Amino acid sequence: MANQKKNDRPVSAVAVCVAGALSLAAAMGIGRFAFTPMLPLMIGAGQIDIATGGWLAAANYAGYLIGAMTASRIPWSASRMSLAALLLTAALTAAMALPGPPILWIVLRLLAGICSAWAFVSTAVWCLGALARLQRPSWSSAVYSGVGTGIAIAGLYCLAGGASAVPAPALWLQLGLLALVLMIPVAVVLHRMDAEPVTKAANATAQSIVPAGTRGLVICYGVLGFGYILPATFLPVLARSVVEDPRLFGLAWPVFGVTAAASTFMAGWCMRRASRLQVWAVAHLLMGIGVLLPSLWPNGLTIALSALLVGGTFMVITLAGVQEIRARAGADPTALLGRMTAAFALGQIAGPIVSSLLLHLPWAGIDGLHLALQAGAATLLVSAAWLWRQARSPATAKELSHAR
Repeated sequence: MANQKKNDRPVSAVAVCVAGALSLAAAMGIGRFAFTPMLPLMIGAGQIDIATGGWLAAANYAGYLIGAMTASRIPWSASRMSLAALLLTAALTAAMALPGPPILWIVLRLLAGICSAWAFVSTAVWCLGALARLQRPSWSSAVYSGVGTGIAIAGLYCLAGGASAVPAPALWLQLGLLALVLMIPVAVVLHRMDAEPVTKAANATAQSIVPAGTRGLVICYGVLGFGYILPATFLPVLARSVVEDPRLFGLAWPVFGVTAAASTFMAGWCMRRASRLQVWAVAHLLMGIGVLLPSLWPNGLTIALSALLVGGTFMVITLAGVQEIRARAGADPTALLGRMTAAFALGQIAGPIVSSLLLHLPWAGIDGLHLALQAGAATLLVSAAWLWRQARSPATAKELSHAR
């Protein structure tokens, strides 16, 4: 009888869309990416130095990889996993206010990365699945705008807090509370939705069967992690050498978030006029150009164009990639989405490692930083060519006609 009453009040597509966007805003925009605008505040307060900040970031990347690899192994429904991940995200964000040795913050960032991956994978499963059942699959662009919106909110909040001289621990507490507030509407919607449990046996089957044509896509998604992390890490270094106004650095992250959020709606428009693989390929091409430009002509214009191109394509690739994988994965996409997210996390970890090595290997008159950016651009451009070729393949078109 209880289930019947629940089904008598179906959740609307608008509610599902908003809940999905808020879930990603809390888990990714705050739980994962709020550390970027908080880092200079923590350094300025003398809590950590740049080297320790690097370890905190690396711990988060490693946690994201662990979360991606374990998401499909948890015997919970996608909705239950999402709620648990969001609740832990809020708690872990607030816990960054605790005083203690840097190892405590490293552990907290590691756990936050795990929860971010769990939330990302589980939200993609329950939210995009519900929108497909409600015949609103194109609304997924609005769902993924939540990541950029969360980045912008966290960036503006930290900018205002820093300008008002709010201590970093107080800001961490407030950000944790904000993540909890964003979670409340998500919990209300998920409470009203039916979710099928994901069992260990089902996961084992899903993991053992890899749909044809997806391995290359997973690799390309890993290339996104490798390519975008380089400008995200090094553009501020280049910007400091050509821009003197420090207020521009505070605005850089909110602008990146707004661009990422707006780009998802453009992606939805594009994918109604071209295939997902074509949109994915063009986005890789544009991001590759954005990564390459400041390494060839380091000036204010190329750095601004780089930020625009990278920020404007990051979520487009995410949206196109996740939709393409879901179309090929069949009834249970959890394992394949987890594999895809793991590839992205591996790319993020490989990026700083490779770039650090290249920083010490100047070659042919090109300094290590420029060479690192060019390496990231090269992988993006090669993957763009591969994706475009796949998009033009008759076999791919045949596969997707059956998947749809």
